[in-house]
Amino acid sequence: MLKKTILGLLLAAVIIPAAGLLWAIIVLPDPLFDKPYSTIVEDKNGKLLGARIADDEQWRFPAPDSLTTDFVQSLLLFEDRYFFRHPGVNPVSLFRALRQNVATGRVVSGGSTITMQVIRLSRGNPPRTIPEKIREIFLAFSLELRYPKKEILKLYATHAPFGGNVVGIETAAWRYYNRPPEMLSLAESAALAVLPNSPALIFPGRNEEIFREKRNLLLKRMHTAGFLDELTLQLSLQEPLPGRPHALPLDAPHLLDRYISEGGKGRRLHSTLDAHLQRRVTNVMLEHRRKLETNQIHHTAALIADVHSGEILAYVGNSGEPGRRGSQVDIIRADRSPGSTLKPLLYFLQLNEGNLLPDMLVPDVPTRVAGYAPRNFNPVYDGSVPASQALARSLNVPAVRNLQGYGVQKFHHQLKMAGFSTLRHPPEHYGLTLILGGAEVTMWDLAKAYLSMAMTLQNYSPVSPSTQHWKEIELNFVTLNSDRHRYNELFPVHPSAIWYTFEAMHEAVRPAGEVNWNQFVTSRRIAWKTGTSVGFRDAWAVGITPEYLVIVWAGNADGEGRPGLTGLSAAAPAMFDLFQLLDGTSWFREPVFDMSYAAICTRSGHLAGTDCPSTEYKRIPPPGTESALCPYHRNIHVNTAGTHRVNSSCYSMYDMESRPWFVLPPVQEWYYRAKNVYEPLPPWLAGCRPAKTTATMDLIYPDISSIIYIPVELDGQKGRTVFEAAHRSPNATIFWHLDELFLGQTRGIHQMPVSPEPGHYTLTLVDGQGETLQREIQILGTKNR
Repeated sequence: MLKKTILGLLLAAVIIPAAGLLWAIIVLPDPLFDKPYSTIVEDKNGKLLGARIADDEQWRFPAPDSLTTDFVQSLLLFEDRYFFRHPGVNPVSLFRALRQNVATGRVVSGGSTITMQVIRLSRGNPPRTIPEKIREIFLAFSLELRYPKKEILKLYATHAPFGGNVVGIETAAWRYYNRPPEMLSLAESAALAVLPNSPALIFPGRNEEIFREKRNLLLKRMHTAGFLDELTLQLSLQEPLPGRPHALPLDAPHLLDRYISEGGKGRRLHSTLDAHLQRRVTNVMLEHRRKLETNQIHHTAALIADVHSGEILAYVGNSGEPGRRGSQVDIIRADRSPGSTLKPLLYFLQLNEGNLLPDMLVPDVPTRVAGYAPRNFNPVYDGSVPASQALARSLNVPAVRNLQGYGVQKFHHQLKMAGFSTLRHPPEHYGLTLILGGAEVTMWDLAKAYLSMAMTLQNYSPVSPSTQHWKEIELNFVTLNSDRHRYNELFPVHPSAIWYTFEAMHEAVRPAGEVNWNQFVTSRRIAWKTGTSVGFRDAWAVGITPEYLVIVWAGNADGEGRPGLTGLSAAAPAMFDLFQLLDGTSWFREPVFDMSYAAICTRSGHLAGTDCPSTEYKRIPPPGTESALCPYHRNIHVNTAGTHRVNSSCYSMYDMESRPWFVLPPVQEWYYRAKNVYEPLPPWLAGCRPAKTTATMDLIYPDISSIIYIPVELDGQKGRTVFEAAHRSPNATIFWHLDELFLGQTRGIHQMPVSPEPGHYTLTLVDGQGETLQREIQILGTKNR
């Protein structure tokens, strides 16, 4: 009978613990902690940029990658010096705690190991009872079977309380010492190691002597254990205790919010940002925002990217004053009008496809297309201007006319290919306004497009440039190991087209009367472009070098426009200041292997025709070799004095001379000769009857659309429209007729105000030489101004 009893007890001694352990293994949750975590953003070196409190209002950072040696040594010496030797439970500690509790008649010690404390923390700190202690013991065994010792330490260090709503060693280091754990001194690590045992000690002004006594006792133990020498001990004993909690850094709040909105809530973002640069960029944008606030402009934003990697180095989503309306809007992701910042993309596409040569003359004259009448920022016209200058000066009319020739639908398609995600409407919705900010883009997408150009130019192959394709990139604020660049095989790219685009952007010519922009000139070569939206709501500046891309925006997040809010005055100064924060930059190497030599007409910038008197061989993008020959030079015959044009009907063929002549269309000529040296065609010699003549006059308004609204004046009276024409001869007289009605005559400046009734008419112009110009027009009635 005794043997059976002993055997039963032995079996029970084996079965009960085994069953308890099996129970513990089964019920141990995975993951162990079901707690919300704070969302934190770090820079590329692990420096904290910002954090958001967890959903339970606790500052609880996600588990760190590792723990510092000082903290681990302090913690183990204070809490569980045999942690790496026991299986989760220390019987000696349990019996010692039991003896102390029996002796005092109350619970003064729990005898818990760090593993047991982890179990207790995971269960929400239930009441200390014997059944609960037994559960902790079995669950501690189970935890040791499932996790390595170092992982158990990290679980403890992540979830241990450190006073108030501060949870975890990393949170405590930032809240109490305003720096990460790896930058704490030994005394500071020791002070934090004793806190989880008595977290109430941290309240400033209370329990400081008890707190100091506990920390100093631990430091002396560490000295005895050989972890620090006598001098270090004495210095550590003199270090102060932590005071009031510090506010956590918030250097990239909009990136933090973006990370949360994109699924990063409760996680750690190890970003590509540079904390030092981020803070300096933020300060620059704050300084410029304060200056702009005198004009009621309250928000600025900036983005800096590394051209080589496509990684974001600085992300200032909005420098607006915290708590003020609109400051929470992340401008980098917001839909905004790009103003003129898309013009370089059109210039590049036209060069890339051979529709344009870098310095080809393009028209800059009053233009109206289907009721849309673009105007240059400065309301003057050049008649004709080299395409590169039109881009550098950001002229609107040439850009609109170029887009009309290239095709809105095609440009719309190319923009979507380049990654512009906000073009949600068909091309017809935007029309020609697309090139002047008629669509909305994000700074993020704009950065991708410009960065794609720079990266494609930087990485082309000199051996086989014709195999290059558009580099579609994904900007990243997270370091990725995989290649994030995709090549679009349907869109071959000529690096030379990109290079000429950046060259034109580098010239950065601006009208002298607009603003003294020369103050922004630096020693760096930067390809840059400004943009201003209609209504002065958005001001942009984009700058790029082989090393960096910088984009700046200024305005009001709610879209309120302000007079004088332009890219040149509000955004460009900040952009150039940001470049001063960056390391030295270089310039893009010329892709000579992707260029073809061609004879270029010096005057027109076109491929030289047989009539061009002056040519020079230049490198151009290869598709440009198929572009049109110069249309402006033609051979004419003049008398021996060179004063009149002649032909065989009125002049001896032996006496006439053949000369090349630069001839622009009448309207272009009218504006061109006001700013440039221009020799008009000589008049015909009396008695000559040319078989075919060059048009000597043309209508400026109405143009080919010929649909006219008569305005209503402010007093409600019917207004007038003004017809306008250009003539090659400065002193020509033009006679105006509307159907059979003679309107009058003009000389020099040809403008004729009229106020006809609605209907269809034939407008007829006759000059003093009898040349006639007719146009069918339609008057649709009145329209309010």
